[in-house]
Amino acid sequence: MAQTGVYGRRLGQPLQLTDAPVLITRSLRSAELAVTEIRNDAPVRDLSGSLPADDAYLVSLKFRDYAACECWEDGRCVIKSDIRSGATYLYDLKRDPRYVIDKPIHSLFFYLPRSALDDIAKQAGARRIDELEYQAGIGYDDGVMRHLGASLREALRRPEETNQLFVDHMMLALTAHVAQSYGGLRSVRAQPRGGLANWQTRQACERLEADLGGKLQLKQIAAEFDLSVSHFSRAFRASTGLPPHQWLLRQRVKVAKELMTVRDVPLSEIAIAAGFANQSHFTRVFTAVVGVSPAVWRRETHRVP
Repeated sequence: MAQTGVYGRRLGQPLQLTDAPVLITRSLRSAELAVTEIRNDAPVRDLSGSLPADDAYLVSLKFRDYAACECWEDGRCVIKSDIRSGATYLYDLKRDPRYVIDKPIHSLFFYLPRSALDDIAKQAGARRIDELEYQAGIGYDDGVMRHLGASLREALRRPEETNQLFVDHMMLALTAHVAQSYGGLRSVRAQPRGGLANWQTRQACERLEADLGGKLQLKQIAAEFDLSVSHFSRAFRASTGLPPHQWLLRQRVKVAKELMTVRDVPLSEIAIAAGFANQSHFTRVFTAVVGVSPAVWRRETHRVP
């Protein structure tokens, strides 16, 4: 599928970058969402290039202070202000947002098309969000964005260890947060709080279990039950006690424990068979879930009395 959104290289090149790591999800029915990491430690002083015009927003979480940043919209400087590390900034891609790059930059940029905001509003039974409320060049102290950004930054660092369910879940949560905090989204319809039917839970778990590598998208599973992604995620958690990506990690650990009953199988092979990217990924997840490393668990479990 050809890229249409402003993320990855389409975002990085106007900001003087050739490499811009990106994670993409298509968890909403009518839109693709993405997060791109932008980092340039030795920029050449210049006004950033124009980004492709799009009916979408960029929401940026900053990781560096940036003094006296010139922020431009529609071909003119609208404000010169200090960028604060940890703050959230919004940009409307219909307004040709640009800024003067003369100091090192490091940020995450979340690509949110208006069609994604429309989907979120529709799922909540709310009115369509016309515009996000923001002031150009003014940062917002947003703890939720910092939390989501930190999690996705780790995923960008280790893309081979990141399952698609996790990316879908985090980007969906981020879109809903932006819609509520900056778009004034208010649900007029009570959200269903019940879990899935027993047969739905069983079928959903079977689908997840059959794809331990985590390449399956949430929208594919939700569509099988004719549910929105957000409704399915809430109902799955109500039924199992865990969101889908966390349930999948626990299942990988369960499979790994079963495989470790065979003494001669190397941990590196068990890691791949259980759906982990590599042995290091396996060790980190297993230790976080179980409390000890796989090697210690196998040694203690099979200790001869």
